[in-house]
Amino acid sequence: MKSIQFRDQSVTPAKIVCIGKNYTAHIKEMHSAVPEQMVVFMKPNAAIGTTLKAFAGEPIHYECEICLLIHKGTISGVGVGLDLTKRELQGKMKQAGLPWERSKAFDGAALFSHFTPAPANLRELRLELWVDGTLRQSGGVDAMLYPPEAIIDELATFLTLDDFDVIMTGTPAGVGPVVAGEHFEARLLSGESALVDANWIAV
Repeated sequence: MKSIQFRDQSVTPAKIVCIGKNYTAHIKEMHSAVPEQMVVFMKPNAAIGTTLKAFAGEPIHYECEICLLIHKGTISGVGVGLDLTKRELQGKMKQAGLPWERSKAFDGAALFSHFTPAPANLRELRLELWVDGTLRQSGGVDAMLYPPEAIIDELATFLTLDDFDVIMTGTPAGVGPVVAGEHFEARLLSGESALVDANWIAV
């Protein structure tokens, strides 16, 4: 089982719960429509990786996301992560009306920073993704269709969250392909204060 870091210790998520189509600008850039219900899909523990790959059978696309760590039924930690996608395969599966797992849940499809204790006001959380020093993505809870509290409430209607499960809360506009050699820096901020960051060199 793969582990992540929280408060300088290793913890093991049973699953990663992902929220799709949670930012209007991203929905538009994907030429999609606002869903009637919150979109939820899963990544297994085996999807947790440490290496940012540009290619895994086909080109990989990045999506930077604010991530929530669950403990004792509440949001105890926050971090930032990359939801990695086989976009071409995802498109084919959508057209065929098939599940997304082959394009979203492959080994190494979820990369995370370390997690830090959640701030009192989650609505001030926002992310930045810089690639080779250029800002590619920026967005926060204030732009989400479903903010963290609403996500927790909706998930509780059909799903049990175990200790140290991670929720990936969706991505703002600016997604794109990973290019080998690029330097990715993901940052999580609360207002103007930096909480955590993570760095990867794409291979």
